Amino acid sequence: MSAEDLEKYETEMELQLYREYRDIVGQFAYVVETERRFYLANGVDVQVRDADGEVYFEVRMSDAWVWDMYRPARFVKNVRVITFKDVNVEELDKPDLRLPEDGPFGG
Repeated sequence: MSAEDLEKYETEMELQLYREYRDIVGQFAYVVETERRFYLANGVDVQVRDADGEVYFEVRMSDAWVWDMYRPARFVKNVRVITFKDVNVEELDKPDLRLPEDGPFGG
C-alpha cells in the first residue's frame, strides 16, 4: 500500500467515524476528552489521585462510545482511563428535551 493509499484510507475512516459520531451523539449525556482519546458517555466519574506527590486523574465512564478509527468495537459498557494530563468533561445540551416556550408548560 502506497503512502497516498494509506492517507486516502485514513481520510475515509475519519469521515466514516465523524458520520457515526454525528448519528449517535444525541444518545449520550457527556463528552469526555483526554490527551489520547475522545469519548461520549452517559456516566462519568473523575477522581484526582496522588501517588507519592504525583497527581493524576482516574476517569471512569459507563455506557460509552470511543472515538478511535482503528477500534472495531467503539461502544463499550465501561471505560477506565488513567492520565497525568488534563481531562475535559462537558455535559451535552439536549435541545430536543426542552419544552416549547409558547406551550402550556413554557416560561
